[in-house]
Amino acid sequence: MNKIVLDRPEVPPALIPAPGAARQARALVGNTPVLWVGAPLAPAGRGFWAKLEGFNPGGMKDRPALHMVRRAEARGALAAGARIIESSSGTLGLGLALAGMVYCHPVTVVTDPGLEPIVARMLAAYGARVDLVAQPHPNGGWQQARRDRVAELLAEESGAWCPDQYNNPDNVDGYESLALELVEQLGTVDVLVCAVGTGGHSAGVARVLRRFDPDLKLIGVDTLASTIFGQPAGPRLMRGLGSSIYPTNVDYGAFDEIHWVAPSEAVWACRALAATHYATGGWSVGAVALVAGWAARTHDADARIAAVFPDGPQRYFDTVYSDTYCAEHGLLDAEPPTAPDTITHPAERVVTAWTRCGTVVDPREQSSDQGAAR
Repeated sequence: MNKIVLDRPEVPPALIPAPGAARQARALVGNTPVLWVGAPLAPAGRGFWAKLEGFNPGGMKDRPALHMVRRAEARGALAAGARIIESSSGTLGLGLALAGMVYCHPVTVVTDPGLEPIVARMLAAYGARVDLVAQPHPNGGWQQARRDRVAELLAEESGAWCPDQYNNPDNVDGYESLALELVEQLGTVDVLVCAVGTGGHSAGVARVLRRFDPDLKLIGVDTLASTIFGQPAGPRLMRGLGSSIYPTNVDYGAFDEIHWVAPSEAVWACRALAATHYATGGWSVGAVALVAGWAARTHDADARIAAVFPDGPQRYFDTVYSDTYCAEHGLLDAEPPTAPDTITHPAERVVTAWTRCGTVVDPREQSSDQGAAR
């Protein structure tokens, strides 16, 4: 407990424990470090602990990918050598490529034109087949278009299996190791900040951490134009968080509040992290860091705040870290964000910049209630 790694440059490097030797790639997953992040994301003298999941071979979703495949085999849902077919914007695809290699399954990743070229090339290098949908679904956007294509491919190949990351409870359970590592590294966690896409890691990590501290506060981070927490759907520039569908793995009752973050604000946070902490990542990392820094500013000084950074910066060189791309999308003009706006209910108005809300609703239930009222 309370095993916090402190910055002690006087300790000779030879005394720092080295990672264990790995005979298999799956042994490289997990045991990722935490890093203290302070100014300029947080006020001077305050900060938060960032769990650097980019240290996994493919990112945070290596954990649930391995777990979902292992559990499917154990249940008999996935036969030996059968193909795995799943929709992904990138990170789970990389995790499934690893799981397919470990458990000897061919993998097809269904994605869309927003996938970064480096990820498409690496998926192919790892032996996965990349299937690209050409048009978004008129209502469910790219996610629903990808899911429809997954259904077509499953019907074409006998024995093929889909993890269904949006609704599979094994996706949630796959993050138990991450939570237990946080307990080992930090002791109790008072505030947890997580990006929300499929809902897997926010639900899985918070559930385990609340075994140790039932009063844990969970802050969810979403993107503009995402339907998850009751805002209307729209085109989204940021990938890896947000959704145009309603994943059942989102544990609405677990959240204490939610924040929506704009792309320009996430870019500022990503670049500020890189310039001051030599640790950064993509859209989700920037959005989470921005909100975690705000949490450090607004909570008690002794509150222990943990934020999950899902990946590293490598796949975002042509977007977040490209001046040309950011200028084309107007992402470099905004002033550094300092605090969110506040609304009292997600349906109050459409948000266009960093905004927080302390009322968390399941939009599926709202839709049902409105339908019943009519």
